[in-house]
Amino acid sequence: MEDTHLRLLRLLEARPELSQRDLARELGTSLGKVNYCLNALIDKGLVKVRNFRNSNNKLAYAYLLTPRGIESKATITVQFLKRKMAEYETLKTEIEQLQREVGELGERRPE
Repeated sequence: MEDTHLRLLRLLEARPELSQRDLARELGTSLGKVNYCLNALIDKGLVKVRNFRNSNNKLAYAYLLTPRGIESKATITVQFLKRKMAEYETLKTEIEQLQREVGELGERRPE
């Protein structure tokens, strides 16, 4: 869920005017999941909602990161980056091992 929260926070920071439906489309997830995550972020005080009227004279919302939300986004980003770097190192080691195995197989094959 933390990955979704980070992606949502990043998207809201860049484009606070997006509707929940637009957010779901951008994130490639369901509208229900976006609604659930957005409400969790609002409950935590990381996002606030502001009403405004759009060009079609309908009531719309802007989802704005609070100062606490900006700080939380930075913290989550650092944690996410550390996790992805560890995954990268693990994959790199595994790829090197597989390359050695393939090389050894090639050396053993009779021609």
